[in-house]
Amino acid sequence: MSTVAPSIFSIETKDLNLWYGSFQALKNVSVNIRHGQISALIGPSGCGKTTLLRCFNRINESYGYVTTKGEIKILGQNIYTPDTSLIELRKAVGMVFQRPNPLPISIYENVVFGLRIHSSYGTLKKSKLDDAVEKALREVSLWDGLKDRLHTRATTLQLEQQQKLCIARLLPLKPEIILMDEPCSALDTEATLGIEELMLSLAGRYTMLIVTHNMAQARRVSQECAFMLLGEVVEHARTEDLFLTPREPRTADYIEGRYG
Repeated sequence: MSTVAPSIFSIETKDLNLWYGSFQALKNVSVNIRHGQISALIGPSGCGKTTLLRCFNRINESYGYVTTKGEIKILGQNIYTPDTSLIELRKAVGMVFQRPNPLPISIYENVVFGLRIHSSYGTLKKSKLDDAVEKALREVSLWDGLKDRLHTRATTLQLEQQQKLCIARLLPLKPEIILMDEPCSALDTEATLGIEELMLSLAGRYTMLIVTHNMAQARRVSQECAFMLLGEVVEHARTEDLFLTPREPRTADYIEGRYG
């Protein structure tokens, strides 16, 4: 994957359709995600938010019954061409899931896990690994609290720390884009605010696309927001505009709580 976005968009989607078997989950989706900002996908459960998110690193294809038609460009490159490397794509497009999923190994080994599996055996010096761990943990505001506990099992951390660690685990691979699938759904209010503050601190350095069921969260952290319904993108606009002056009646109905 290219390391520099060739336009103002990190993700460009055109006429994207996806089927799970005979069920069509995405319908003619065309949406562009701006480089270096936080964008949000909102909509009722089952509307296609997570399915769309997982298209951008082709994770949906791990299911054998998925069919996709249309175009997705990541950093200017069509990810459905035969010569697309899924390894390189998933290095450029990291993903954070609903529940924190640190590996049941040490904090240190969680952070360097990606570096180890993407490097030839014996090519990584300990000093390089140490530097990567410190840099990543500093970026997610965990270094000061964990620098003396690096060899502690990661699963013993608090949930907020675990989720931050999952984000830190992506950073040594130098992703351009971070996808977040309801990253705060397992967290309490205080921990949620901690993750939101982290997102805002990373904005500009990474393009972030977040799926959230929490409209207040979308308003707090995103610059642009897309509303999805029944597999379609109904409206995509600046977050402030979408919430205050939606163009589509269906968007207004959802925001005002008439369904969903």
